[in-house]
Amino acid sequence: MTTIKTTCPDCGDVMLGIDGLSLLLTPHESGGTYTFRCPLCSVERARPAGARVVMVLLAAGVDYEITRPGTITEADIAAFVDALETDADLVRLLEG
Repeated sequence: MTTIKTTCPDCGDVMLGIDGLSLLLTPHESGGTYTFRCPLCSVERARPAGARVVMVLLAAGVDYEITRPGTITEADIAAFVDALETDADLVRLLEG
């Protein structure tokens, strides 16, 4: 079984199986973030992953998810609709 060594800020170095890690990637960026639950303190941790770490984690078989920065939320849509109803300057709305 493949194990990955990482660091919990409270517990120090810990060893995890690949199923204990998850990798979050953003399109058009070389790095990402990996998350894990510390086996000693049980706290969910998130750590930055540079390009080299991403390559190692992917090669080891860690599951990954591609995220999209700036995803539009329902609150964003509601605020935009409200602004459309109260502000006639559409160009300024789209720039903000």
